[in-house]
Amino acid sequence: MGIELANVGIAVRDIEEAIAFFTDLGLTVLGRDEVSGDWVDTAVALDGNHTKIAMLQTPGGGGVIELFEYIHPDAIEPEPAVPNQIGMHRVAFSVDDLDAALEIAAKHGCHPLRGVADYQDLCRLTYVRGPSGIIVMLAQQLATG
Repeated sequence: MGIELANVGIAVRDIEEAIAFFTDLGLTVLGRDEVSGDWVDTAVALDGNHTKIAMLQTPGGGGVIELFEYIHPDAIEPEPAVPNQIGMHRVAFSVDDLDAALEIAAKHGCHPLRGVADYQDLCRLTYVRGPSGIIVMLAQQLATG
């Protein structure tokens, strides 16, 4: 049996805010839609589902994120995830220039949770709290090894 990752889905409070953040970091919008109906209710197990969606792709086509904003039913606001919380809690990106990526994130009000770390002179990385409280890891490779 073959398997490959199709995308990572992230529910957001404000899809426009999330699209702006991720496109400023360099992702491209592949498509947008608004979905509802029996097929969506069945697929996600929510009756009356009505959702705005956007598919975003990383440069080079290596990864796709599906953002979705619920129109109905109302979204449930969780407490912001913390790095040691069980379950999916972050999306990670490799960037060519971490400082430039952090400047872009800052324009969206997103800052490192606790500074930038240097891992054995191999990479610099940090977590920022992105739109809707998403933890976004940004990492820049410094050397091969």
